[in-house]
Amino acid sequence: MSSLSVRFLASSLPDSNRSRSRLFATPAQTVAPSSPGTAGIDTVRLEPRVEERDGYWVLKEKFREGINPQEKVKLQKEPMKLFIENDIDELAEIPLEEIEKSKLTKDDIDVRLKWLGLFHRRKHQYGRFMMRLKLPNGVTTSAQTRYLASVIKQYGKEGCADVTTRQNWQIRGVVLPDVPEILKGLAEVGLTSLQSGMDNVRNPVGNPLAGIDPLEIVDTRPYTVLLSQFITANLRGNPAVTNLPRKWNVCVVGSHDLYEHPHINDLAYMPATKNGKFGFNLLVGGFFSPKRCAEAIPLDAWVPADDVIQVCKAVLEAYRDLGTRGNRQKTRMMWLIDELGIEGFRSEVVKRMPQQELERSSAEDLVQKQWERRDYLGVHPQKQEGFSYVGLHIPVGRVQADDMDELARIADEYGSGELRLTVEQNIIIPNIENSNIEALLKEPLLKDRFSPEPPLLMKGLVACTGNQFCGQAIIETKARALKVTRGGAEASFCD
Repeated sequence: MSSLSVRFLASSLPDSNRSRSRLFATPAQTVAPSSPGTAGIDTVRLEPRVEERDGYWVLKEKFREGINPQEKVKLQKEPMKLFIENDIDELAEIPLEEIEKSKLTKDDIDVRLKWLGLFHRRKHQYGRFMMRLKLPNGVTTSAQTRYLASVIKQYGKEGCADVTTRQNWQIRGVVLPDVPEILKGLAEVGLTSLQSGMDNVRNPVGNPLAGIDPLEIVDTRPYTVLLSQFITANLRGNPAVTNLPRKWNVCVVGSHDLYEHPHINDLAYMPATKNGKFGFNLLVGGFFSPKRCAEAIPLDAWVPADDVIQVCKAVLEAYRDLGTRGNRQKTRMMWLIDELGIEGFRSEVVKRMPQQELERSSAEDLVQKQWERRDYLGVHPQKQEGFSYVGLHIPVGRVQADDMDELARIADEYGSGELRLTVEQNIIIPNIENSNIEALLKEPLLKDRFSPEPPLLMKGLVACTGNQFCGQAIIETKARALKVTRGGAEASFCD
């Protein structure tokens, strides 16, 4: 990689030594003139709508008419200053009653703090926040899990955690005065919540069995880690990609099973070879929302593995520069693709590549189309001889502090201290010696709470947050989902 200096994370097998990864981003690329793919589009429409000012990307004045309220909040005060310029320390010392007296500080806690992964639960838990982490590929450690458990434990019944549908942790019950210390604690265990909400890139998703699956195509962990490092500038904050028109999802596919759900991502890397070289075909634009669901479509592009970051940067910059910022229901990247056409959008991506070049897609797709998706719950052999992984079902993804402590203990006692989160809101314990499997399966936590062999209906159960914590939810979901599923499992038609 000519523009990157990287050392990949070491494989997290028993007795392996971890190395810290580093990535140095290249300077912003100059946008080249229009190409044939955008020949039918007014050149005025292709003018970037944002510009860099004092290290942050700001919407140009000429494009501010008709923008949505969230864009106005971003213009009034740059959200990333809460982190990069340590404004969070000052904000955390202001009493809530004083914060409420100013629109600026009120918008800080209700909107801008989402750039730090903090979501004020104004409607149902006033004064408390949900904190969303960044956990590339869903890989975490026992030490990280214990730290998160210690955070939510201090909040009693208000504190809990959820495994999310992006292989991630969300912790609940956080109060503002505690945030600066929590952020320091996260950094000490190698975690961050930075850029995990609002108009940012969400947690990079990969194969939950990466590096341990005997049938995997490629280990996705190095790529998802690289993506996360680029997106957050090695946890320092990356303003070049924090003023997007809307949220943006990315995944790297490493299995035939498509555990990564590529078709609902804004950018999906699909493994493929070309002329004997490994790389990825690209899908773009996938998303779902209350108003529209769109499946990702081929960009007709292939990149070698070394160019994963360059093309991600180019796609993000095209979206950042050209995406509309009016109706929030029509600002996801697929709406821009619809407007420009796939070739027009592709041309804009090409302009932003380092050499203004992007190869056409490869016909050598490595993902087998006719493949029956395997179940990762239960006990399964790893590619490492003598080791297995155990997939645990976490009902509706909800865990308490004591659960997290027990999961950390189990990962240490039976495995390598590693846990993996899945997009179906479950947890995998890898690297267990086969001689320890029997003892593990007798653990009370697995028998009473997180079964490796749940009933059929329970196995596929996923539930959103619901109105217990979410201000946009109409009904309670998690307890209701469990009740309905358990009732169905007990009915005779499910025998």
